[in-house]
Amino acid sequence: MGNVWDCVKVDAHLHLWEKQEGMINELPVRHVGNGKSMFLGEVRQMMPPYLEDGRNTAERLLANMDYAQVNACVVTQEYMDGNQDAYLKKVRETYPERFRVCSLYEEREDYALEGFDGLKICAGRLADQDLRKLLPVFQKVEQAGKFISIDMADGDAQVDGLQYLIDACPKLRIAIGHFGMVTTDGWQRQIALARNPKVYVESGGLTWLFHKEFYPYPSAVDAILEAKEICGMDKLMWGSDYPRTMTDITYRSAVRFLVESEKLSDEDKRAFLGENAVRFYGFEGLQPLPEIGNML
Repeated sequence: MGNVWDCVKVDAHLHLWEKQEGMINELPVRHVGNGKSMFLGEVRQMMPPYLEDGRNTAERLLANMDYAQVNACVVTQEYMDGNQDAYLKKVRETYPERFRVCSLYEEREDYALEGFDGLKICAGRLADQDLRKLLPVFQKVEQAGKFISIDMADGDAQVDGLQYLIDACPKLRIAIGHFGMVTTDGWQRQIALARNPKVYVESGGLTWLFHKEFYPYPSAVDAILEAKEICGMDKLMWGSDYPRTMTDITYRSAVRFLVESEKLSDEDKRAFLGENAVRFYGFEGLQPLPEIGNML
């Protein structure tokens, strides 16, 4: 095995906000101090405790990215954090080489595309779970030359609906999130959607889904290899789901378990950690970042 720390890396799924003002199940999600948030009526550690003021900013992320030698990232969104369109547009303008950002679709006609690279759809949280009814939205994003990032309902409940939209919008780039909710029955059918030419799968939340097993997540690596058999490694992309997954591991650890895996070839690691995402999201001119020496 070679040293693949020196490869280009792109994080295809993470979150940012200046202020968390979200909702889930009609209950507010609010930061209450030291990285904790009120979530479903109880206090939960929503982010690392060092984010004591609740500000999950681009600058704090970039410090983590530099240390983990991650070149660039894609900021997606979630209802629980609240709409972050205004902040993410500023992030994109400030750091254009390192960020791609998604606006948030909230089942309204006034969703934004101008100034964004893609549109995030939390499909598993839609009031109407029939994805076919989103055809006008998918057509508009396709015409704009942007991509859709979509987190689907568990298992294969929405697979047929998304295939309908894929067939109707053959030029639209689609990234399926959370690795198809790999720990639920039927996840392989979500992965199989990446057999379509413009459809990829990203692994945001993979360490969360295998959290009970914990580092170095051997079953997560096995799932990556199973997905490779389904759709090919050239359709799979790494994602961290920062900052929520960083409550128990470091950002660098989210890369390290893959870099140091003996089950993945160097070719697979380079493709999964960065090459595929560079191609899908259109990053240009990225070069491997230098290693920062550790005091330890």
